Amino acid sequence: MKRLLYAIGLLICGFLWIDGLYAQPQKTRKPNIIFILADDLGYGDVRAFNAHSRVETPHIDQLGAEGATFSRFYAGNTVCAPSRCALMTGKHMGTAYVRGNAKGKDGKGALRSQDITVAEILQDAGYRTGMFGKWGLGDAESQGAPHLKGFDNFFGYLDQAHAHHYYTDSLCEIRDGKTRVVPVRNTDYTQDLIANKAVDFIRENKDQPFFLYLPFTLPHAELVVPDSLLRDFRQADGSSVFEPETPYKRKGNYGDQAQPHAAFAAMIKKLDSDVGRIVALVKALGLEDDTYIFFSSDNGPHAEGGADPLFFHSSGPLRGIKRDLYEGGIRVPFIAKVPGMTQPGSHVEEPWAFWDLLPTWAELAGVEHPSAIDGISFVPTLAGHKQSKKHTYLYWQFNEQGVLKEAISAGTWKLIRFKEKGRPERLELYNLQTDIGERKDVSKENPARVKELSAQIKKVKQPSENPTFDWSDMEN
Repeated sequence: MKRLLYAIGLLICGFLWIDGLYAQPQKTRKPNIIFILADDLGYGDVRAFNAHSRVETPHIDQLGAEGATFSRFYAGNTVCAPSRCALMTGKHMGTAYVRGNAKGKDGKGALRSQDITVAEILQDAGYRTGMFGKWGLGDAESQGAPHLKGFDNFFGYLDQAHAHHYYTDSLCEIRDGKTRVVPVRNTDYTQDLIANKAVDFIRENKDQPFFLYLPFTLPHAELVVPDSLLRDFRQADGSSVFEPETPYKRKGNYGDQAQPHAAFAAMIKKLDSDVGRIVALVKALGLEDDTYIFFSSDNGPHAEGGADPLFFHSSGPLRGIKRDLYEGGIRVPFIAKVPGMTQPGSHVEEPWAFWDLLPTWAELAGVEHPSAIDGISFVPTLAGHKQSKKHTYLYWQFNEQGVLKEAISAGTWKLIRFKEKGRPERLELYNLQTDIGERKDVSKENPARVKELSAQIKKVKQPSENPTFDWSDMEN
């Protein structure tokens, strides 16, 4: 009996020890973070956001089915560089340093040493950081060069004008700790070169936490793809499946394109297939439970180089395109795939923006972020919990061709301000809950709301520290 009791006691102790062992906090690695950013992809160019899209996007749609789609997610701006500045620094256009497109040299369009990026934060937290695609925030000799802004690896374009060319004889790469110009074959499609580098980066860093930023150039003009991809949108006789086509003749940076509709569709399909390639690799390497994957676009759809956003329903139900502060210019598709997501295929309706990504990714990595930012972490939303802290407003600012545009969104209301030097301001007010297409300006019916939001615009913006984007003289 004593031996039996002793044996039972040992068995109970063993169970208790095992239970205690598994009750101890398990050491886990920091999650990988992948952000795939399309260039000038409209809200309506993705089937998950627009059932009437003319081009299928099965891999992006599947990412949404396995994750969460955000129906009111906003870019940092309505053009490239400032939108990416908001993304990198967590600041909206009322406080950001880069507020427009400009050459990234001589300090004009380049980030400064004091402009802390999310890549720097994650790099300091032990992440291996890689960027492959278009940077746009500083050339190789500026303080905004990728090797100085938190990236261990970079391959692609520094300048947005250079990125108009999918066939070129040089790109840039971080080598020996510095961003350098490197030769490439001008017969190679650069999207393939960039995607291949991203695949190599994932494979090389699969055993440690990594941050992968993929600012692809697709489907930005110029509209050009290899013939092997264009073939998918041609009839047997070589004509476009979208006939009649209107050929585009060379203008500025953009070359001839005999079948612009077919070329644009092929670019969308190529983007989608490369998204699928990245997602499949993460799964194949067994990293799915350790990796957050995000997908979006830097602004609304373009109408350049022969692109036709009306034909492709690229803005979906929204009004406007790139360079507008209507929803079509700034509301972008956004998908987040979360490891172990309990409700895949969910939809998030709360408004979020590019400047929220820095604090979100910092929280996912378990590190602090600078306090002087405009973003709010939406990690609770990703976890399926009720978000306690939300935006009371979202703000944008843009100036090209002598017209300053500002927009502020608060709840379902949105005010857009137009100001040209020497002329009175023009104000438009929309209720996005009842008028997502911004068809009816209700400013005259709601003077108190206009006054309130106009005052908020003045309150939230600061004078630009960058003289290139000082537009104060337009107020006269």
